[in-house]
Amino acid sequence: MTDSLRAAHEHCQSLQDALGRLRDHGLGQVAAWGRQLAAVLPVGGRLLAAGNGGSAAQAQHLTAELVGRYWDDRPAYSAIALHADTSSVTAIGNDYGFEELYARQVAAHGRPGDVLVLMSTSGRSANLLGAADTGRAAGLRVWALTGPRPNPLAASADEALCIGSDSPATVQEAHLVALHLMCEAFDAAAGHHRPAPAAAEAPSVSWGRGLA
Repeated sequence: MTDSLRAAHEHCQSLQDALGRLRDHGLGQVAAWGRQLAAVLPVGGRLLAAGNGGSAAQAQHLTAELVGRYWDDRPAYSAIALHADTSSVTAIGNDYGFEELYARQVAAHGRPGDVLVLMSTSGRSANLLGAADTGRAAGLRVWALTGPRPNPLAASADEALCIGSDSPATVQEAHLVALHLMCEAFDAAAGHHRPAPAAAEAPSVSWGRGLA
């Protein structure tokens, strides 16, 4: 087996292990988050989301699922990815520093009862810790998705889902699964049910040889 193929196997095994732990220990929390969102967003509440790097992309993925749709057509819900307003991000970073990047936006956009979702593989990003403190002080529910416990962001949040893996890539991949599960639970709790699956069709792609 080549080094690249061995690395690919190890990557897949790492993700499989992380998803197994999420399935065994985290599904109840993810479903509860979806139900809580269903009590907030349809009555005019808002979700704010933030992260850095790949976690920023995950945050924007979440807000897109809510403003657009996750599965089937449904009303649009208010959700903002705080890194996506480049003028605000660069102005705040320039005038107040990178550590204030998200806290100032939480102060501007957050209202009591809203939800703030913060994503970090390390759980140690200073700008997310500042956002968590500001959000809690303003009466928002602060949820963190992080890598392994213990970490400062998990401790600063009202609730945290921590993925037990040393690989940042695995943590981010498991976070995406958790976000999709949360959106699915939200849709179900808000009365937007997934349509019945179409009849199965024969596969049209040949995968060739395995990875032995």
